[in-house]
Amino acid sequence: MKENIDREYVLVPIGDPAGIGPEISVKALKYDEVNDKAKVILIGDKKVIDRTLEITKTNQTINIIDKFEDGIYDKNTINLIDLDNMPANYKYGEVNADCARASYDYIEKAYQLCDQNYSKVMATTPINKESFKAAKIPFIGHTGILEHLSEKKDLLTMFEVRNLRVFFYSKHISLREACDLISKEGIKDYVYKSIDALKRIGIKEPNFAVAGLNPHSGEHGLFGNEEVDFIMPAVEELRNEGVDVEGPIGADSVFYQALCGKYDGVLSLYHDQGHIATKMVDFNRTISITHNLPFLRTSVDHGTAFDIAGKNIADETSMVEAIKLAGKYAHYFKSDI
Repeated sequence: MKENIDREYVLVPIGDPAGIGPEISVKALKYDEVNDKAKVILIGDKKVIDRTLEITKTNQTINIIDKFEDGIYDKNTINLIDLDNMPANYKYGEVNADCARASYDYIEKAYQLCDQNYSKVMATTPINKESFKAAKIPFIGHTGILEHLSEKKDLLTMFEVRNLRVFFYSKHISLREACDLISKEGIKDYVYKSIDALKRIGIKEPNFAVAGLNPHSGEHGLFGNEEVDFIMPAVEELRNEGVDVEGPIGADSVFYQALCGKYDGVLSLYHDQGHIATKMVDFNRTISITHNLPFLRTSVDHGTAFDIAGKNIADETSMVEAIKLAGKYAHYFKSDI
């Protein structure tokens, strides 16, 4: 591993112990390319990591730390903040309220450390919605938890894969609701938020695009009126206000154009539009980034995979990319301590 004094601390809450989060976290730390980018600290339970090492046989040493400077940041060492919050007899691949409560604690601890400026980036691993329900924890994902902890309601999701960065106008609502949600002011608001997010990760003068909603961007009203009534007026006003934005551009071409470097970011108008575009480029290397927090959060874009948990067959590629991306952008969110 090449020594890099500019590496920032990246916190990794290990996710649901019954899922693949601990496995992919441990495996990811064996990559020089990960350790070249970041000083990684896992947040979890030593009992969970001990079981994970028995399965993965990666020959790593666990280093329990309280202070970040006590870490040994190389591929043979797992630096762990041990919350010691799990019973030892949990089973892989099963819904478990104890696992949900533990995974919530890991996220909360990572949030607290970021909020206190010990780190400014975290890379999260999967949690399980059913386990959260069993534990009566009223959130369905990391975004809801981070909104609750930060008391912010305007968190912004961006997917990144290679040169393609995609923002989402709407996410977990029906397609019908997503169409009804389109408005001129809404488009303008999201474009401004997205451009601010791009500037925060070092893109000084972002060139942005808005995807069309309907086939061929509606063909001037032949296939729908949303482009004529809302999207085109929004883009026109934005351009008059000095924003470098184009659109609506047909969804069958705009994402490819951004991948090739024509645009620094694209606004996807509903969930699957942007998900399909990014994951078809490279499913395992599509990374989710949460903006508008006091720090940056990257995340794998897959679930707990209960069907393969505990079998040492989980693919760690997404975790590797999530940590690398956190390390890449950490410079722009540098901690104060």
